[in-house]
Amino acid sequence: MTLTDLTLPVVRDSRLDGLPVAIIGAGPVGLAAAANLVERGIDFVIYEAGGSIASSMRAWGHIRLFSPWKHLIDPAARRLLEAQGWTPPRYQDAAPNGRELVEQYLTPLAALESITTRIHTGVEVAAVTREGMDRTRSLGRAATPFVLRLTDAAGGVTEVTARAVIDASGTYRTGNTLGSNGLDPLGLNEVSDRVVHALPDVLGVDRARFAGKHVVVVGAGHSAANTLINLATLIQTSPETTVTWVIRNRSAARVFTADDDALADRASLGAKVRKLIDFGVITVVDGFEILQLSRKGESVDIAGLRNGSVEHLQCDLIVGATGFRPDLGILREMRLSLDEIVEAPVRLAPLIDPNLHSCGNVEPHGFAELEHPEPNFFIAGMKSYGRAPTFLLATGYEQVRSITAYLAGDLAAARNVELVLPATGVCSTDASTSSCCA
Repeated sequence: MTLTDLTLPVVRDSRLDGLPVAIIGAGPVGLAAAANLVERGIDFVIYEAGGSIASSMRAWGHIRLFSPWKHLIDPAARRLLEAQGWTPPRYQDAAPNGRELVEQYLTPLAALESITTRIHTGVEVAAVTREGMDRTRSLGRAATPFVLRLTDAAGGVTEVTARAVIDASGTYRTGNTLGSNGLDPLGLNEVSDRVVHALPDVLGVDRARFAGKHVVVVGAGHSAANTLINLATLIQTSPETTVTWVIRNRSAARVFTADDDALADRASLGAKVRKLIDFGVITVVDGFEILQLSRKGESVDIAGLRNGSVEHLQCDLIVGATGFRPDLGILREMRLSLDEIVEAPVRLAPLIDPNLHSCGNVEPHGFAELEHPEPNFFIAGMKSYGRAPTFLLATGYEQVRSITAYLAGDLAAARNVELVLPATGVCSTDASTSSCCA
């Protein structure tokens, strides 16, 4: 029996007829889902917690993406935009930063009449459930509308119904902890004003906060690498600034990808960081597991286990670049089937688990790998990867194309998934990994 043999049928019932598909998140993948639903003639509503579309991407808009433009525009979205006279960016092999992607692509897409009237910004989805039943009730569940509890900026609470739900809310707002055991280090509350979320704009709006400070960047991935490079640039105009890179493993294998990485911008990050380390601009403290944080005068004291003994570091600011994790709290009443390790849909997890793979080559996957025991509920985009690293937008676009085809009852199109990704990329964080897709 194949995975497609196990899929649940599309539900047609009078209680669901006339209800929209609810999309959580107005980022690239959420808007791509909207574009695909427009082409399918299916009604939808988008709920975005931020005050504008792509609010999370705007927060790190100064960061350049790995992928070039040719991999960043959803095919359905392109068709809708070009029908209205939109011209794609000229240099398709160039990689934009987040701000450019929002301004040149996502903003025009969200402004289309078929989409803009269905977007609600400043509205956060606090919970998803079924009308009149919690997760323990089974009888008639598939034919029962979803209920989304919403909160707005003024604190108002309302509930709306939907025939299906696509959760494309991402993971940027829920970063991993600084502690190696998955918990916040002891004493975090005492120094929380000195701990900064991943990807701060150290060369822009956050410059004054970082200039002249001793900054510790925690994390072994590309978010850490971007911040390290920007801090090194800050040193050129603020030489009192010092930078320490703390990682819990013996090497940052995921950052130092192979030279033949098909995503040149991703490969260049590792090369730049290596040079900065070699030139003494960045001090590396590896094999350091953070245990406790505390104030020491005007500084933060970081106590960590290294080489079997407790060592201490002092700094002014800590940047938590330890990766991201999904917010599953809003889905407590949903029947989910998640992998126990990476918290991705159980059929997708073996394809992306960094403990099993040293490369970013992901097999084509769609609605069948993203299904849960909850009929017509899907997690898509970066959130579908759970705690696994290095999600590419092209993956999310194919996910929602397949999901929307399924919701339209076009199972042939839903099952015909195709995904072509640039070679190499996601390296295991296990120090035993000898190379990355050489």
